[in-house]
Amino acid sequence: MLRCQKLIMSVQPSFLRPNALFRLSAAGLAAGMEGLMAQISVSNLTFYYEGSTDNVFEDVSFSIDTDWRLGFVGRNGKGKTTFLRLLMGEYEYVGKISTGMNFDYFPYRISDDMMCMCAADFVEDLKAGCELWRVVCELGGLDADAELLYRPFGTLSYGERTKVMLAVLFSGENDFLLIDEPTNHLDMAARDTVKKYLRTKKGFILVSHDRDLLDACTDHILALNRCTIEVQSGNFSSWWENKQKGDAFARAENERHRREIGKLKRASEQTRQWADKSERSKIGFDPVKEHDRSKGTRAYIGAKTKKLQSRVKQIEERLDREISEKDGLLRDIETPVDLKLFPLKYHKDTLVLARDYGMGYERGKPPVFEGLGFGINQGERVFLRGSNGCGKSSLIKMIVASSRGENDLSGFGGGCFQSGELSIASGLIISYINQDTSFLKGSVADFCREKGFDESLFCALLYQLDFERVQFSKDMADFSEGQKKKALIAASLLTPAHLYIWDEPLNYIDVFSRIQLEELILAYKPTMLVVEHDERFCERIATKVVDFS
Repeated sequence: MLRCQKLIMSVQPSFLRPNALFRLSAAGLAAGMEGLMAQISVSNLTFYYEGSTDNVFEDVSFSIDTDWRLGFVGRNGKGKTTFLRLLMGEYEYVGKISTGMNFDYFPYRISDDMMCMCAADFVEDLKAGCELWRVVCELGGLDADAELLYRPFGTLSYGERTKVMLAVLFSGENDFLLIDEPTNHLDMAARDTVKKYLRTKKGFILVSHDRDLLDACTDHILALNRCTIEVQSGNFSSWWENKQKGDAFARAENERHRREIGKLKRASEQTRQWADKSERSKIGFDPVKEHDRSKGTRAYIGAKTKKLQSRVKQIEERLDREISEKDGLLRDIETPVDLKLFPLKYHKDTLVLARDYGMGYERGKPPVFEGLGFGINQGERVFLRGSNGCGKSSLIKMIVASSRGENDLSGFGGGCFQSGELSIASGLIISYINQDTSFLKGSVADFCREKGFDESLFCALLYQLDFERVQFSKDMADFSEGQKKKALIAASLLTPAHLYIWDEPLNYIDVFSRIQLEELILAYKPTMLVVEHDERFCERIATKVVDFS
């Protein structure tokens, strides 16, 4: 559940960068900007899904300008896509969204019939009033040929489909565009093209977990924190720097308040004891032992007790203030839990070796790839790099199948063939993450029974990956795509293995979890074979890159 409070610079620590100006929903700011640019104002927005006990948004208020290139970040399941759907008018909500803009959303919903058609035949169904010549012009900006519009949409690669849909999206005029994770499944070359294209545009919200893309294409960040929403100028890196400094400031303040609260509690208890002791001595005394006492001293002792009690009250009031000021300081701090991994040690150094290796799916036709040579030694983290369709996933599936002793190629199609040599160490245990998440269905308990996992350990790991406990009672088919990926990652982490093979594990995974996984891998140094197009992740993790080009 997210609450949005008005954020003003006066409540932020002084070390924030000067360009980190928080945009408020205050009427004065809106009036000052009126006439210069249009705004989208969100006022007291509250939304929850039918049947859910928790609100996705509660009393949220903020405003954004429609000429911004706005990056939208937050944990999986926090409501990024939900908010875009609210702007599109797809859900009923409480509160108000004020704007004179028309919205359009990427990715478009492509029907089964459309998959068999050429895009040129249905672009107007995707975007009303869309003119084909404008789409062709936009495709030029994406380094794509107009012939993509005249091929059956289902025959296009992920990258080609993305380019066609983005060209349609930007072919209109005066629309504010909602772009939801456009680089999932795209190779690095296609991501670079999309990055350069979006850099030339403005007037959009970009939901992405790709740090490189957010840095290149955005000039403001809308962040769904744990309990609040903030809008900040700058790109992802400037926002992340400010967040880390803000979190450090909040932790230091929290620690200062904690120490002060401890001191005040001790002082309050001591003063209360003195007051009680003084109060008890008012009546009754031994004239022999307390020869300086008389009945007349009762008034003096009473006044002293009253003063001590007043002192207790003052300390308690200070204590309440300290507790109040401490409350909420850590509410938005991201403190990722250190994950654990259980890599196994193999008795030989080389686990996988390919010599002049190639494979194809139909004899008589060119192979998917050939002449490939590389090895995977213990402790190495090998990344496969190449364009979509070059055979990275095919190689991975062949390695997994060979490790299981599946020497026949029936699972790859009747005409599949190999050339050269692919050697897999005998008895190699592999933990494998597939790109596909569609098979996830049923309860978490059923999944654990099927995989042989301890359910409590599996749920604890999901919790460390920022799952909320309410998710554990859901059908896994109803998880968001990011949550499904996290379930597969958790399953892989719970599997002791000699080799971890991850095929595009970070699609839909939020930035915070990506950083969490980076720290895990750097700490445990497992042997890995990875296909991943996140440049930052590759730069930090890879010890070797095999380029299919």
